[in-house]
Amino acid sequence: MNIVGLILGGGAGSRLQPLTRERAKPAVPIAGKYRLVDIPISNCINSDIRQIFLLTQFNSVSLHQHIAATYRFDQFSGGHVRILAAEQTPDSEGWFQGTADAVRKSVRHFMDDNPDIVVILSGDQLYRMDLSDMIRKHIETRADLTISTKPVNRSEAGALGIMQVDGNGQIVRFAEKPGDSPLLDELRAPLYQEERYLASMGIYIFNMDVLRELLQDSTKSDFGKHIIPEAIGTHNVFSYIFDEYWEDIGTIRSFWAANLALTDPLPSFSFYEMETPIYTRMRYLPPSKINQCDLSRCLLSDGCIISGKRIDHAVIGLRAIVGEGSVVEDSILMGADYYEHGIVEDPSGVPIGIGKNCVIKKTIVDKNVRIGDGVVISPEGKPADEVSDLYWIRDGIMVIPKNTVIPSGTVL
Repeated sequence: MNIVGLILGGGAGSRLQPLTRERAKPAVPIAGKYRLVDIPISNCINSDIRQIFLLTQFNSVSLHQHIAATYRFDQFSGGHVRILAAEQTPDSEGWFQGTADAVRKSVRHFMDDNPDIVVILSGDQLYRMDLSDMIRKHIETRADLTISTKPVNRSEAGALGIMQVDGNGQIVRFAEKPGDSPLLDELRAPLYQEERYLASMGIYIFNMDVLRELLQDSTKSDFGKHIIPEAIGTHNVFSYIFDEYWEDIGTIRSFWAANLALTDPLPSFSFYEMETPIYTRMRYLPPSKINQCDLSRCLLSDGCIISGKRIDHAVIGLRAIVGEGSVVEDSILMGADYYEHGIVEDPSGVPIGIGKNCVIKKTIVDKNVRIGDGVVISPEGKPADEVSDLYWIRDGIMVIPKNTVIPSGTVL
């Protein structure tokens, strides 16, 4: 049986701005040394799905570079990760208009693999799943379409796509973002004693012939809004319940929280599962060097030079530099794409990294940021959402955009 994996690159990622100002959502760094797209690709590889396509559209250059430098299959084992970028053709001159439209316009590119089954995944989620188990159940139930669902409580359910299933696991009803309404009471999952609902994770398994049939109507551009509700009434659509860790990285707050949760002694999601590793680019960086610093609850990536006073509850990215006397708390430092080799390459004269005697709290510092000495950065006492030349505040989290220069002595 031939199986193809399709990873959706997503749209403009406006809720993750400014992290998506210069990169696609799947290219956003996570856990210091990975990118979000590494998660679905690794889940495919670990599930023996080796024909993988990535559909991209917005700010896709860095994502293309990461894929080209990372996923190279040898000629003996076979497989590929190929980019399918939005393109103008004689049949279509527009961009992808939604998830289903993206797949519809890309079908012809993966038909050479002659797939029997297509697994559709999102490029901006954090989870570890054995997709082969989901595929096996898809085959056993003789489903036309299987949707992975996550049990959630009522407070979460109103903003998600909620499925109602019968005793056999077949989906009989779907409501997109029902809110806290009487309809939600009708959709409660009877499998659980407590009040639980089955939410769509945006992970789908289609039989190829069914996928082509459902995509024929070009006016139906989205899986959640159009394709799925129609399919429930006309095809055998089943639920695959996934009751392990899963996080949709859709906002600055969820991105910040998911990263810092990885620093827990026993995190809900671990990158240390060697039977099902998360793959990423091999960079051959030197070990991180700690001249002096009180470190606790940290992820420290490769190639860093740390000389700070205290770093607590933080994720420190590749090639990050923290100067003497600096304090970093509840923050994410994404590091840098390069070293300066002792020569400051910016006209401002501020070296790349964090300077001396700085205080950084509850902040995401994007790549290649230059922060001078004695800088204080914190969202405390500021509006929950604010934008300025040097920073953004989203959901109460301060974000310093990529390549920003903050002069010495600045208090933000």
